[in-house]
Amino acid sequence: MDKKLLSTKEIAEFLGVNEKMVYTLVAEKGLPASKVTGKWIFPLHLVEQWIETHTLNYPETLQQLPPYEGILIITGSNDLLLDKTIALFNKTAAGQIAVFANLGSMGGLRALRQNFCHMATSHLLQDNGDEYNFDFAGQEFANMPVIVNFCRREQGFLIQKGNPKQIKSIKDIAHPGIRVVNRSLATGTRLLFDKELLNAGVNPEKIDGYTHEVNSHMEVGLEVLAGRAHFGPGIRPVATLLDLDFIPLRWERYDLLITKERFFDKGVQSFVGLLQDNEFKKIAEPFTGYDVSASGKMVFPKEK
Repeated sequence: MDKKLLSTKEIAEFLGVNEKMVYTLVAEKGLPASKVTGKWIFPLHLVEQWIETHTLNYPETLQQLPPYEGILIITGSNDLLLDKTIALFNKTAAGQIAVFANLGSMGGLRALRQNFCHMATSHLLQDNGDEYNFDFAGQEFANMPVIVNFCRREQGFLIQKGNPKQIKSIKDIAHPGIRVVNRSLATGTRLLFDKELLNAGVNPEKIDGYTHEVNSHMEVGLEVLAGRAHFGPGIRPVATLLDLDFIPLRWERYDLLITKERFFDKGVQSFVGLLQDNEFKKIAEPFTGYDVSASGKMVFPKEK
């Protein structure tokens, strides 16, 4: 499928704003854009995704998941421990199967709102820099979903073993000779990376590889391990698994979001209950960068 590219004038007409406002949207609101031979171009399919991400007051959907019959559908942000937990669920939950679709945090929230899944995984950092997921869920849903913690995990940047490029901070990645690998716009990791670039005053246009996007934390790690990139945003457990160096940034909350209508479905309750089981804690132990002390606890509504 061809992916249409629009000029600044064309994107201004598409959005119904003047050209000066287009530059403001790029700088302040993250409007997807690239600069080629000194001119801005705008991938239409990414602009449409950006518009959907910023849409408020979605109409109610008429589509509903069928009654739970043993297939638990999870969508959203990918994670190594989540993969292993799904495998554990499939091994231990008799007559039930869990499946996962990697759509990124924003994609997971949209899928949950559209009743395409039972649970969504998300780690979207709010503007206050402290909380996760509440504001995004509030924008997406007329009625807030239940939020249960899956784990806390350490986010940061993956770099080559021994740090041959001497990358000490995010500002260093704009230096000549350093290539990065990135995540897609729908992911919480990309949102955090872009926030850090903005805070550091680093222009993404000056970063070699900024537009090279992959679909998972593991793919970021493999790109760095293979030497195709020197730097990529990701989680410490991947760095540990692949024996890469890691620049820590922050511990984040990685949650499960569930609509109140589906919260008491058998599969949802089985999966959430598994998070407080010793077998779950055992599979988390070999990974540096996970904290499962609050796993399975309700974040919203607050437990009394």
